[in-house]
Amino acid sequence: MAQPTVVAASPRATRLPAAVRRRQLLDTALTVFSDRSYHAVSMDEVAEAAGVTKPVLYQHFGSKRALYLELLSDVGAQLGEALAKATAQAASPHEQVERGFRAYFRFVQDHEAAFRLLFSGGARRDPEFRHAARRVEDGLAQVVASLIDADIDDDHRHQLAYGVVGLAEATSRHWLSRPAGRTDPEVLAKRMAQLAWAGLRGVSRD
Repeated sequence: MAQPTVVAASPRATRLPAAVRRRQLLDTALTVFSDRSYHAVSMDEVAEAAGVTKPVLYQHFGSKRALYLELLSDVGAQLGEALAKATAQAASPHEQVERGFRAYFRFVQDHEAAFRLLFSGGARRDPEFRHAARRVEDGLAQVVASLIDADIDDDHRHQLAYGVVGLAEATSRHWLSRPAGRTDPEVLAKRMAQLAWAGLRGVSRD
């Protein structure tokens, strides 16, 4: 007796829980947007890449702009969570600095498309996207500021935190610009931690 042929269900036919589907759409959108600019990508392309119909995509995100803004926020939240988790496991302030840089550079290595999306020039040219990226930087600076144990006022502490965040971002940009012979992220983290720690140890009131 002939066995029935089993036909695999296509992604379009698969019904996923809303949260799972939303996560899938964000992951797919990240890949699509990281390859080209925001204006060069259409919602049709995102839907096609995700294996869903455009109405399904619009059920989760009311517009391409809404999708892109949530994507920026999502990437920032992942990076912030990685930093907070890594530094919480440290046994000393010095270790917090090194763990923080290590988590940052590992994120850049493992999620290069996400980093480029968040800190690319394209995201900064649009005022609304620039504001979203700035909120991410604010969140990262808040994490760093909470770790600076010095007898200084809050404004001073936050200025130093933004400096540390800027150091990590600028170093990552340079690191990504050199695909050949890149420094190991572990080594890079140690070097930047030495620089930051040497400065933070000398911090005092004005």
